[in-house]
Amino acid sequence: MIHKSLIALIAGIALPGVVMAQQDAAGAATPSNDRETAIFAGGCFWCVESDFDKVPGVIETVSGYTGGRTLNPTYKEVSAGGTGHAEVVQITYDPAKVSYRELVDRFWRTIDPTTPDRQFCDSGSQYRTAIFYTSPQQKMIAEQSKMALEKTKPFKAPVVTEITQATTFYAAEDYHQDFYKKNSLRYNYYRLSCGRDQRLEELWGGAR
Repeated sequence: MIHKSLIALIAGIALPGVVMAQQDAAGAATPSNDRETAIFAGGCFWCVESDFDKVPGVIETVSGYTGGRTLNPTYKEVSAGGTGHAEVVQITYDPAKVSYRELVDRFWRTIDPTTPDRQFCDSGSQYRTAIFYTSPQQKMIAEQSKMALEKTKPFKAPVVTEITQATTFYAAEDYHQDFYKKNSLRYNYYRLSCGRDQRLEELWGGAR
């Protein structure tokens, strides 16, 4: 397996060449030529990549790991559940076309936010749902979105998804990147047999 070089994301510090998105308190996008990043954990990162590649304004998605203790973790280590990492996707987007708030609002409807340490058929803390913020502004927007969700959600169960500070992001092995494109038959079988879309329809219905 070929492991990509690690990408450091230190909370509150922009990556080289990246300026924080200009958004108002509600997360509305304002014109900008800069690229911004968001990091979401929504269970299997193959599925999260597939869901967010469809969003207008998203430039790139990278599957990876964050939130754990082990340096340079491998998929084998993370999937075994001993590193503390979650499977995540780092999303690069154009804030002039889609705001961080819009991405967060979309994120809720691609996951089951009611189950701790599990998503659909995958169990363990590595499959927990989380929003990993990289700045105080992202934290505020994510918390506002979560509060709004609690008031409007079409289900009774509480929302248990974490909103937590991003730590080092490690890109996953090459064969995981764009897996839904490179191995579409296997991906579609996995997604169907895991019951992801069925559960999302039960939770969100027309709200998706």
